[in-house]
Amino acid sequence: MTLWQRCKRTVLRRREQAPSADSPSLRLIVNGGSCHVRAGSSLAAVLAQHGCRRSVEGQLRAPLCGMGVCYECRVTVDGRPHQRACQILARDGMTVRHES
Repeated sequence: MTLWQRCKRTVLRRREQAPSADSPSLRLIVNGGSCHVRAGSSLAAVLAQHGCRRSVEGQLRAPLCGMGVCYECRVTVDGRPHQRACQILARDGMTVRHES
């Protein structure tokens, strides 16, 4: 199998796993407030949608690499600090607090 075929297969597999409009809704607690997200969403996507991460100057922040290398998306999940939001899928009832 060529590199192109492997890449295409990976992209197609990820599309199948992506949350769709009819995905069930999950309830999360983000920084003390309740929010609803689609099942299959990463915590990084949830934080980006809700504009939770801001720089020292107040500008919106987002994950840099999206694959867990840069640690730019660190959050506290259910009391466990320094978790990478881009690597964790949202679960119903999850408590998330972003690192300031």
